[in-house]
Amino acid sequence: MKIICIGRNYVNHAKEMQAQIPDRPMFFMKPDTALLPRKNPFFYPDFTNDLHYECELVIKINKLGKNIAQKYAGDYYDHVGLGIDFTARDLQAECKKNGQPWEIAKAFENSAPVGPKFLPLEDYNLDNLNFRLEKNGEIVQQGNSKNMIFHVDQLIAYVSQFMTLKIGDFIFTGTPEGVGPVQIGDRLSGFIEDEQLLDIKIK
Repeated sequence: MKIICIGRNYVNHAKEMQAQIPDRPMFFMKPDTALLPRKNPFFYPDFTNDLHYECELVIKINKLGKNIAQKYAGDYYDHVGLGIDFTARDLQAECKKNGQPWEIAKAFENSAPVGPKFLPLEDYNLDNLNFRLEKNGEIVQQGNSKNMIFHVDQLIAYVSQFMTLKIGDFIFTGTPEGVGPVQIGDRLSGFIEDEQLLDIKIK
């Protein structure tokens, strides 16, 4: 399986990162080793001093497809979950400054924890879905899927032009504004509507 991550898919997040708003989806990849095994804590990596959380809705692909037309994209998923795109912001800034790829800042071990439970979309409206991240009990990110620049169906149609989507692939759909640092001892809790889907301890 593969993890496909969408960058800058919320206007206010692009603005807080002082980045241009894209005119087409931007995506990058994480390996399957970026997943955090269930019930495991997240260990703060020793190669960064500025680790940031980015909470995102996650779509799980349920059907093999390539060059998928947007009008049929809805046939390729039926559940939504929640994940965190951990980013070593200091490494990312250094790579960007030097014009280098920045996988080391995004694709490291356990950098893409996903909640163990996915919610059936027959019970939720993906066009208007609230989600949030709490750090130590305080809300730090709040988002709604209606504010995505590119909807999930657009993302699937676009990405599938370049690679085959396989059953079990994850698409991280982008993060809203409010990204920020974590420290050892923090606890991150993620919710879709009022359903808690993430509980991560930073050690």
